[in-house]
Amino acid sequence: MQKSVLFTLLSALFIALVGIGIIAPVMPIYATDLGATGFTLGLIVAGFSLSRGLLQPFVGGMADKHGRKRFLVSGLFIYAAAGYTYTLATAVEHLVFIRILHGVGSAMIIPMAMAYIADMSPQGEEGKYMGMLNIALFSGIGGGPILGGFFLDIWGQHSAFYAMAALSLISLSLVALLLPAQENSTKNKISSPMRAVFRQMLHSRKVMGMLLSRMATMIIMIPSMAFLPLLMEEFMDATGIEIGLVVASRTLVNAVLQTPFGRWADYWHKSRIIFIGSTIISIGMFIVPFAVNLWQLMVLFALIGLGESIVWPALGALATEEGRQYGQGSMMGVFNMSMSAGLFVGAMVVGALVDIIGLAWSFYMVAVFLFFSTIGAVILIGWKSSVPNKYSNALTTRGSK
Repeated sequence: MQKSVLFTLLSALFIALVGIGIIAPVMPIYATDLGATGFTLGLIVAGFSLSRGLLQPFVGGMADKHGRKRFLVSGLFIYAAAGYTYTLATAVEHLVFIRILHGVGSAMIIPMAMAYIADMSPQGEEGKYMGMLNIALFSGIGGGPILGGFFLDIWGQHSAFYAMAALSLISLSLVALLLPAQENSTKNKISSPMRAVFRQMLHSRKVMGMLLSRMATMIIMIPSMAFLPLLMEEFMDATGIEIGLVVASRTLVNAVLQTPFGRWADYWHKSRIIFIGSTIISIGMFIVPFAVNLWQLMVLFALIGLGESIVWPALGALATEEGRQYGQGSMMGVFNMSMSAGLFVGAMVVGALVDIIGLAWSFYMVAVFLFFSTIGAVILIGWKSSVPNKYSNALTTRGSK
């Protein structure tokens, strides 16, 4: 039963994220055609992040008490509606509003999927299960841009948005028909009011370090996703398919390596894993503006994907461990709120910096910010803390002998 639930959930998530990935190469170009500047392009990204970030903790808390499937279905329906509505936009303001609506749908999807899988993960295998979720997530986001670039070159911008709407409806059907109505094991066990639970989380150094790392690693998404198509179009005269290939080189490497690094997170210090992965991302981001051709960009984005494949399972495993105390829906809501906070801050600040000092400096500055934020996060989590259960149990058994 658990395997069928896992398969249904991961399949639905993969299909939905393919739809999101399809519009990645199209959105910046579509927005600039409607008159967007660097700042307003950042505002379009920020609208999505703001609505998603504000709603995720509350949706997660309500789902712990009232069930998750209804939120998942509602979120996928909003995804489908947003995909179609993008094609009706005639001004930048319309795109901002649609992105806010899109963010509402996202608040009901990713945290719910993470909470479902967190409940399924056996103790000591959190990294492995979060790695499986990330495979579905990044395979979808990674494969989508290639299709999106193809649609952009062959059928025009609107075709990518129609494809997103159709794929979201397919994912909705899978969840509605095949995901069982029975809910997670933490339902009705979290009796504290939501505000009290959130207050407890924010007083935990470990949780705060985890949220800081999550936020910092998401800020890099702005220059590397929102402004990459503009960078390639301006300096390399890139086609839609070439932009999609660069984006995919990152996310597909990320997806392929989730399994080994997820297992690694189950057997070693998660804080040290986060430091190693984030340092690799910082180096890759700093070098991106020096790339002069498509192949160099693909290698650098594959390097960034390598770093992310190291970081994400470890962060997801930490969130799962803490979710057993606070409720998985609440924990994943707050965890993903920090992701949205990173996207929002990055969109507003990086968008303004692009207008003031240019594209290249946005890459340099977020790379430096990520590195120093990671140091702070590791200090909060503890360099020698977060030893996985299997690892610590093995040490205890060996010591007792």
